Amino acid sequence: MKRFEYQIVTFPMDRKTSLIEMQDDLNLRGSQGWEVVSVSTSEFANVGHTAFLKREIAAEPLEEAT
Repeated sequence: MKRFEYQIVTFPMDRKTSLIEMQDDLNLRGSQGWEVVSVSTSEFANVGHTAFLKREIAAEPLEEAT
């Protein structure tokens, strides 16, 4: 069975370069095996963008029957 780990990353959108920085950060995480599964924006809290990421983790070796 596949197993995953998750990350939640928030990117404030307070400068013109914010989207470029977000792209660079997500590309770096992608090279580490992370995959963006969803992005959310929040106008109420002025948070910017929140990205939800996952990556597969190695399956634990099966225990041998004794």
